[in-house]
Amino acid sequence: MKKVLSLLVVLAVALMGLAAFAEDADKAAAAAVDELIAVIQAQEWTEETDAQTAAAKEAWDALTDAQKELVEEGDYFGRDTGDAAADDPLNADDIGENELLVVSFGTSFNDSRVADIGGIEKALQEAYPDWAVRRAFTAQIIINHIAARDGEKIDNVAQALERAVANGVKNLVVQPTHLMHGAEYDELVNTVAAYTDKFENVAIAEPLLGEVGADATVINEDKSAVAALITAEAVEVAGYETLDAAAEDGTAFVFMGHGTSHTANVTYDQMQTAMEELGYKNVFIGTVEGEPEDTECSVVIGKVKEAGFTKVVLRPLMVVAGDHANNDMADPEDEESWISQFTADGSFEKIDCQIEGLGRIEGVEQLYIAHAGEGIAAINID
Repeated sequence: MKKVLSLLVVLAVALMGLAAFAEDADKAAAAAVDELIAVIQAQEWTEETDAQTAAAKEAWDALTDAQKELVEEGDYFGRDTGDAAADDPLNADDIGENELLVVSFGTSFNDSRVADIGGIEKALQEAYPDWAVRRAFTAQIIINHIAARDGEKIDNVAQALERAVANGVKNLVVQPTHLMHGAEYDELVNTVAAYTDKFENVAIAEPLLGEVGADATVINEDKSAVAALITAEAVEVAGYETLDAAAEDGTAFVFMGHGTSHTANVTYDQMQTAMEELGYKNVFIGTVEGEPEDTECSVVIGKVKEAGFTKVVLRPLMVVAGDHANNDMADPEDEESWISQFTADGSFEKIDCQIEGLGRIEGVEQLYIAHAGEGIAAINID
C-alpha cells in the first residue's frame, strides 16, 4: 500500500511539473506574439514591414485558444470590428490620366472604414466619374494592423504617389478627409511636395473644416455647415424631432473630438462658437487631448451641468468612428472613457453613445465633393 501511495505521489508531482511546463510554454508563446505585435506598431514603413505583419499573423494563428487569452494585445487580432472583405482598399492600377487620391488617417475598425471612409470615397467617385478615386492612409500603424489581421493592403501616401507615377497619372488632386489643417495635413503637404515634378498638374483640396482662422471667433462657412449637419444627424438618431425638443427633454449633445498640440486645435473652440452662433444652447464640443483645457472632459461635464441638462448624448466629432469613439468615448469598462466619467459624476439620469463617424453623413460627403471640385477646378484642365 505504501508503495502504491508513493507511486501516486511521484505521478502527481510529475503531472504538476508537466502542467507547470505547459503553462510556461503557453506564456512564452503568447509573449512571442506580443513582441511581434510591438514590432509592427510603428509609424514608419520599412522593407521588412510586410514580412513582419505576415509573421505576426502566422504566430497568432498558431496559438491555441488558451494561449490567445494570454496575449496582452489580444484585441489586436481577436477583436471583431466587422467584415474586412466588405472594404475596397482602392489600390488598383490602370488609373488613367486623372487621379483623385483620397487621403485619410485611417482606422482598423472594419465597419467604420467601410461606412465612414468608404462612404466619402464612393461619393467622390460618383460625383467625378472621369477621375479614378484611389486611397491612401497616413497612419502606418493602422495600415500594418489591417494588413496583419485581415490581409488587406492599403497604400500609405508615398506608396500611393509611387503607384500614380508608375501608372502615368498626369493630373493629381489630393482630397484629405482630415478635419483641419493640423499635423497630419502638414505632413501630407510635405510628402506630396516631393512628387510635384512627377505630374503635369497637382492640387491639394481643403480638409473638411477649411482654413483654421486666427482665433475662436473666426468661423467660416464650412464650420457652420458641419455644425448644423452633425447636430441634425445626432438629433435624428436620438429620436427627437428637433434640437429644441431635445433641450426641453433635458438632453444635451456632446461631440468629442481628438484634440491636438498643433495650433489648429483652436478649430474645436471655433466649432463651439459655430454652435453658439446657430443658437444651439444644448450642444457642446470637447476633446480627448490637446490644448486648451476648456475642451477637456471634466470641464465639458461642468458646462453641461451648469446649463441644467440631465441627459447626455455622446458622439464623436471625427470622420471615423474608430478606436477613439469605441474606447475613449464609449467603453464603460474604461474608467477614463467619457461615458465612464459622465456616469461617475452622478449628475445625469441617462447617458447614450452614438458611435457613428462624420463620413457617413450625406451632407458631409457633399462638402468633400465641393472641396474636391475646387481642387479639380484649380488645375484648370480643358
